Amino acid sequence: MSTNELTQAELFDVFSNARRRMAVRYLTECNGSCDLTPLVEQVAAWENGLSRTEVDRAQRRRVYISLYQTHLPMLEDHGIVDWDPDAHRITLRHDGRVFTPYLGRRPDGSSWQRPYALVAVGAAAALSLAVLSVGPVTTGIAPLVAMVTCVLFLAVALVRRRSPIAVSSTGR
Repeated sequence: MSTNELTQAELFDVFSNARRRMAVRYLTECNGSCDLTPLVEQVAAWENGLSRTEVDRAQRRRVYISLYQTHLPMLEDHGIVDWDPDAHRITLRHDGRVFTPYLGRRPDGSSWQRPYALVAVGAAAALSLAVLSVGPVTTGIAPLVAMVTCVLFLAVALVRRRSPIAVSSTGR
C-alpha cells in the first residue's frame, strides 16, 4: 500500500469479509502472532459452529485455500499483518484493539450492538405507551421520551470506547 494510513473506507472493505475478521480476531487472541494451521482450524471451527477438534479435512481445506491465496495476502497488502507464506507464520502489525470496531465483537465477547438494541427497545416501548396514552402516560410526554432516548444513545456512545479510524501501516 502506498499511503501511510488506512482510511475508514479501506478498513470497512478489508473487514467486509468474515474470514478476514475472524483471522484478525484470532491473531488478537494469540497476542498478535500464530502459525497458519491453528488459524485455519479456528476459523473453520467458528464458521461451522464446531470445536477445533471436530473440524473435518474438507472444512479445513476450504478455509486454508482462501486464507492462503486471498485473505492473508490482502491483509498484508493493507499493512495489517506480516504474512510469511513459506514459514506459514502470520503476525499482526498493530495492536488488535485498533480493529475491534470492525470485527463486530468486543474483546470480552459481547456484541457492541447489545447496548444500542436495549436502549432502542426500551425507548420504543416508552414511546408507544406515550402515543397510545396507556395508563398514566399521556401523549404530552412523548417529546420527553424522545429526548431521553437521544440522551441515552449519546451516553452509550460516549461510554463505549472508540478506536482511531486511521491506522499507521508502519508497524506495531
